[in-house]
Amino acid sequence: MDSYGNYSNYSQTPVQGSPNTPKKKKGTFKKILTGAFIGIVFGLFAGAGFLAVNYAGDKLLGFDSKSKITKNSTNEADEEWTENEEYDKDSAKTDKSETDDEEDEEYTESVSPDIATVTPAKVTEGIIDVSDVVKSVMPAVVSVSNSYTARMQYFGQIYSQEAKSAGSGIIVGKSDTELLIATNQHVVESADELAVVFVNDESASAQIKGTDPDRDLAVIAVQLKDLDQETIDDIAIARLGDSDELDVGDPVIAIGNALGYGQSVTTGVVSALDRPIAVSSSESPYGDSEVSKFIQTDAAINPGNSGGALLNVDGEVIGINSNKIGGEAVEGMGYAIPISDAEPIIRKLMNRETKIKVEDVNQGYLGITGVTVEKEYAQIYGMPVGVYVSSVADGSAAAGAGLVRGDVITKINGQKVESMEALKEEMQYYSAGSRITLTVMQASPMGYNGKEVEVVLGSVDDVQY
Repeated sequence: MDSYGNYSNYSQTPVQGSPNTPKKKKGTFKKILTGAFIGIVFGLFAGAGFLAVNYAGDKLLGFDSKSKITKNSTNEADEEWTENEEYDKDSAKTDKSETDDEEDEEYTESVSPDIATVTPAKVTEGIIDVSDVVKSVMPAVVSVSNSYTARMQYFGQIYSQEAKSAGSGIIVGKSDTELLIATNQHVVESADELAVVFVNDESASAQIKGTDPDRDLAVIAVQLKDLDQETIDDIAIARLGDSDELDVGDPVIAIGNALGYGQSVTTGVVSALDRPIAVSSSESPYGDSEVSKFIQTDAAINPGNSGGALLNVDGEVIGINSNKIGGEAVEGMGYAIPISDAEPIIRKLMNRETKIKVEDVNQGYLGITGVTVEKEYAQIYGMPVGVYVSSVADGSAAAGAGLVRGDVITKINGQKVESMEALKEEMQYYSAGSRITLTVMQASPMGYNGKEVEVVLGSVDDVQY
C-alpha cells in the first residue's frame, strides 16, 4: 500500500541462476492466479474502506468531497482548495459587511453633523488605500499664513521688515460665533496678521485664542460671520483619537501645508513612541529645559507641516505634527505631539477669550520701561525669565498697582511673557481702561516670590514704557 492508500499488484520474479531458484512444480500457475485474484478483491475492499473513512473525516472537518487529493493531482487539488477558500471568505465577507453597515449606520446617527464621518482605509492585496481617509479629513485641515515683523540687529542697530511664514492647522471645534483651530505655537508666534485657507481655497482672517509655548500648542479662531455658507458646508471638524493606543509599526498619514504650497499628504508608520526630546520651558522661572515625549514617524514632516494632522487609518487625529522638533539635520524622522497629551491643553485654550487687536489710539499702557531677562542670564544671576522692570512712571497704571523697579513680569492674564517684545505684542489686545492680571516675581532676601496683581491700564497720554 502506498502513501495515498492504494494497493499495487506485484510478483517477485526469481533471478535466474540463483541457488535459491525454486523448481517448477505442477499447479504453480493455478496457485498464482488464485493468489492474484484474492489480492485484487482484498485491494478493492480495502480501498473502498479507506475512501469511506476519508469521506467521513472530510465531512466532520467541513471539507467538500470534491477536494480529493491524489498523488498525481497536486495542482488540481490546490485549485480546488483555493476555490473553496475563496467561497468561505466571500461568505464571511458578506456577513461582515452586513454587520459593519449596521454599525456604521448607528455611528453616523449618533455623531454631531459638524463632525467629519471618516471612512477607514481600504486594504487591497496588502496595500493600504488611504484615499477615502484623505477625502474625509482634508476638509478639517487648513493652511495658516502668518504675517509678522522680523527684527534684526546689525552693529548695534535694530532693523525691521515685514515677513511671512506658513503652517497648518486642524479644525477642532465650533461655537455659536467662532470656528476653532488647533496648531503649533511657533506657527502663530509674533503674528501681526493671521490668515486661514480652507479646503475650497477660500481664506479668512484669524485671531489668537490662546497659546502654550511650553507645549508648542495654540488655538486660533475664525469668526463665522467672515465665512460664506459654501465654505461652512465644505469644511468639517476633525475627530480626535487616542495616541495611547498606538503601537510601533502602525500606519499613519500626515496632512499639512508642506513648504507653503497647499495641502499635501504623506504616509508612513509609527517609528517610535514616547520619544524623549529636551525642549525649553518657561514653567521653570529660570527657563530650564524639560523633556517631553513625542511620536516619531517616517512620514515626511516638512516646513509648513507644523500644526497639521497625523492620522491613523481610521481618520482620527493621533498627533499634531511639528517640523520644529528634531532639527534640520534629521532625515526620515518626523515628530508629532501625541493628541492624548495635547487635547487637555487644547480644550483649555479653546475656552479663553479671543484676542482681537485694538487700534493704536485705543491701546492700554502699563507705564513701565523693561528689559528682557534672557535665559542664560537668568541661570547666571538666578533670576526668573520674563521682563525686568527697570523703571515705573509716576501716576501710571503700574505704579497704581504697586509695581516697583526690580520686579519681573512673567504672565499677563495667565499668558506667559518671556521678553519685552512678547509683552508689547500681548498689550496690543487690551484697550485703555481694561483690567488685567499680571504675574510678578518680586525679589526678597530668600529669592524671588511670585504674586498676582490687578492693573487697570492707562491711556496713550500716560507715560509709556
